[in-house]
Amino acid sequence: MHERIAAQALATPFALAVQASGERLDYAALNARANRLAHRLLELGAGPGHRVGLASRRGPQLIVSLLAVLKSGAGYVPLDPSYPAERLAYMLRDSRLDLLLSETGLLAELPLPSGLTRLTFSASGDELGDYPSTNPPNHAQAADLAYVIYTSGSTGRPKGRGR
Repeated sequence: MHERIAAQALATPFALAVQASGERLDYAALNARANRLAHRLLELGAGPGHRVGLASRRGPQLIVSLLAVLKSGAGYVPLDPSYPAERLAYMLRDSRLDLLLSETGLLAELPLPSGLTRLTFSASGDELGDYPSTNPPNHAQAADLAYVIYTSGSTGRPKGRGR
């Protein structure tokens, strides 16, 4: 998916890619923002075989973040901030995250596993302006983990399933 977005950014850079919450991103801006964040994630050790928790409100930055995780080669674990705190805490413990990527102000009250690296970002992503906007090298293989989704589970305890 991330390679298709990069190709679309080259083919039609000014075409609308994402529109939500009063913000519009064309393909060039979407790809550049995702690349900056991906370079930061790679600097923090993200890559194939790693899991990055993603806690963000719905909107353009969620798409940027998800794309950045995929560009880093890591798999993402979506952590919906509207879930009850107890469920999120369980998912944080159970998913064996290598890194937590969180929008500023989210998950501040949760007990994070010890040693978990946390990267917070603003909705605009302005703090990543010093990172390259170029596509990072792609080290992911088709068999690498892309995501882990938690279902409610028949026991009432969430169960993570990866692809």
